[in-house]
Amino acid sequence: MTPDWPITPSTLPQPGRLTGQRLLITGAAGGLGSAVAATAAAEGADLVLLDRDIKGLEALHDDIEAKGHPRPALYPLDYLSAAPDDYAELATGIAADLGGIEQLLHTAADAGDATPMALYDPQTWLKTLHININGAFLVTQALLPMLREQAGRVIFVDDHDAHHRRAATGAYGVSKAALMGMMRVIAAEHSPANPVVSCAIDPGPMRTALRRGLFAGEMAEEVDSPAHAAGCVAALLDPRHPPANGVHYRVDA
Repeated sequence: MTPDWPITPSTLPQPGRLTGQRLLITGAAGGLGSAVAATAAAEGADLVLLDRDIKGLEALHDDIEAKGHPRPALYPLDYLSAAPDDYAELATGIAADLGGIEQLLHTAADAGDATPMALYDPQTWLKTLHININGAFLVTQALLPMLREQAGRVIFVDDHDAHHRRAATGAYGVSKAALMGMMRVIAAEHSPANPVVSCAIDPGPMRTALRRGLFAGEMAEEVDSPAHAAGCVAALLDPRHPPANGVHYRVDA
């Protein structure tokens, strides 16, 4: 079983820590993705922000620019309707605009329905798994050649609550378990010829729209904002202190 390594949260950005690091964040327009984007921008990263929510991406772009940080590149992409060629085009665009990439952070997720398996709508099941698993695979596969050149890293976001003795998380819970499998397979493929580090982080319960949809009975004040975990994620992006390959991190409460 993958070790569970704790990280203590820090909400204070460290200016300059990520200078020169080219980072793509999926699901960047909200929740943890948006919080990490704000922290990484404050620490000097060159950002590529990917999401299907164009207005959300534009608002995040404007906020980052208004604070005097490096302008992020925006890549609107809907996993549900995108074809494999669209992911190849994404990689081509990043190579042309930035010359490559060092880091890939997967925060994109669809909650599906908070419904028991026996009642789960088949179309919702297929849609959620496609977005959460196939989308992550296709982005990763498209960017692996660039990540390999830079001895880069792929970081997946886990949600242990959703797939460990938690009922009615459906396709979302199953997809998170599958992503942990994907993380471990990529980690196992690490070699001198393929020096890509793969790891995961569980940020714990966060005050996001996705969690509200899955855990409707939970009060907002019972969980932390995504900013609580963003500093921990940024620590895994630090080029001076790379994360351990194949390790599952968790944010300490």
